[in-house]
Amino acid sequence: MDGEDVKNSKYFHCQIFLQDPLLIKFPDFFLRSNVDNISDADIVLLSVADESKSTSKRRGASEGPHSIRIASNESEFFSRDGKLIPIMPMRGSLTDKKIYDFGYLNRDELYTSIYDIVTQDKIPVLIGGDHSLTTVALRAVGDALGKVGLIYFDAHPDFVSSTLDYYGSVLSDSSEHLDFENSVLIGTRAAEDQELENIRRAGLEIITPLDIAEAGISKIARKISSTSANKKYISIDLDCLDPAFAPGVSVPSAGGLSAIELIYLLKQAASTGIVGMDVTELCPEFDINHITSNLAARLISESIASIRL
Repeated sequence: MDGEDVKNSKYFHCQIFLQDPLLIKFPDFFLRSNVDNISDADIVLLSVADESKSTSKRRGASEGPHSIRIASNESEFFSRDGKLIPIMPMRGSLTDKKIYDFGYLNRDELYTSIYDIVTQDKIPVLIGGDHSLTTVALRAVGDALGKVGLIYFDAHPDFVSSTLDYYGSVLSDSSEHLDFENSVLIGTRAAEDQELENIRRAGLEIITPLDIAEAGISKIARKISSTSANKKYISIDLDCLDPAFAPGVSVPSAGGLSAIELIYLLKQAASTGIVGMDVTELCPEFDINHITSNLAARLISESIASIRL
């Protein structure tokens, strides 16, 4: 390894970080990464800083991956006596997971990358970007593995069919790759008429925040865990959360999930076995004291800790 390679290595950046963590900016790579190549990994993290298919009045989802990665390194570790001490998950384990940080890639590289990852029996964890990136991921997973059950956390169904190929038509654009009867929308509360009609025709189940309040979180978790799809994909639009817990999102909608409700449901879903997941729609400009970024970082670490390999 020559001098330039050393400067670009994770080891070099970790050493700099440990010298003075209060003064030196956190490196923009995922410190939870613990293997050096995809072949050794169980889980592969990918980041796509793209919001080209978004029509939101709030811009900045392309900055989301950077903020989440930095938040992961700031809020998921303690620094003491020159050492980095990782925070352990509430349940599950990270120490038995082999995680590879693929880094950043362009939107037009995403399909091939995810296809290659899942055909190697690895689990991709995508950090976006706008929610239309999920369409690309689902197409790649579907082409590699066949139809998947979708666990879709979102304030909006994203089932618009009168307009396609944007962040509001994810389910329409992905329909040929989805097992709708074994899919569920969670946290949905801001749907258009055409979306509700498309949901009815597809036989897709909706669990609204009101349903969670009435039935209780444990019953909803059991419903999610009991889905019969043997291939499941989790997608998280951070606006599924109430803006009180996640102000920094593209399209906030009042009356959403609490932070612990989402963490609990995600961990339950991940523990039943998944083929991939993503987190999208963080807009750092609208965040307050990094609340949303830090929560997104925790969502990723808690989900990975509960993934059944």
